[in-house]
Amino acid sequence: MNGVLERTLALLELLSHHGEGLELAAIADRLDIPRSAVHRLLADLVRLGYVRQTRGHGDYLLTTKLVSMGLSYLGNTGIVDIAQPLLNGLADRSGELVRLSVVDGERLTWVARAQGARQGLRYDPDMGSDARLSCSSSGWAWLSTMTDDEAVSLVARQGIGQPDQFGPLAPTSLQQVLEAVQTTRKRGFSMTTDTYTAGLAAMSAPVRFAGQPAFGVLTIAGPTARFTRERMEDLAPDLQATAQQLATLSGASPFFRVTNETGRLASDDGRKPIYAD
Repeated sequence: MNGVLERTLALLELLSHHGEGLELAAIADRLDIPRSAVHRLLADLVRLGYVRQTRGHGDYLLTTKLVSMGLSYLGNTGIVDIAQPLLNGLADRSGELVRLSVVDGERLTWVARAQGARQGLRYDPDMGSDARLSCSSSGWAWLSTMTDDEAVSLVARQGIGQPDQFGPLAPTSLQQVLEAVQTTRKRGFSMTTDTYTAGLAAMSAPVRFAGQPAFGVLTIAGPTARFTRERMEDLAPDLQATAQQLATLSGASPFFRVTNETGRLASDDGRKPIYAD
């Protein structure tokens, strides 16, 4: 990791996973960058308003500047305006958390949500996170729209992760992921229990036109104590119908239009789209 831009982005991504902040030494060790170089990067980021340093023990934290930029971008694309009424309706009918993730290159990122649970157990993850494709319901749904080779290739590039990072039933091999993806493809939607997070069940359907690459994924998630397999099967028609409605309305968003027309958003490395039909 030699380039200044590459190091800067890696530093910002690292801090995004540590809301409590990190010391300079910890940042340098985790990114394998000399401490003097990290100090220079942090000084520039503090000066530009993207990072701040706490007074007490000197940890570095992200400011809300990046969050503000992200929210401004999503607002200007029209994604949330288009999706929110549909998400709200599905959340009310299911009584669970409903999320929309969008395809951006090789990433699947959660960008909008609606909470249907009014009391009791609730599951409510942070928006802006990228789905772990190997064990998340949304990941399986997206992968199911690709060929087996494309799906395995993408998962291999992202990585499966360590077993202790996810739920007790998370796949631990590419073969297990592929079997889950094949089952999802036959069913038309995914169902997971204790794979992404212990105690969490979820189901997802891709948002796309028939025969076209998916440009988003719609998910319903809730605690396993309440969101049983039978409940998921009952909600499947509603989930799929709402996903189709999102696809139909997607033309109103510049973000979705680009994805629909190209099959994926252009990647920086110029590689051939890995999930184009």
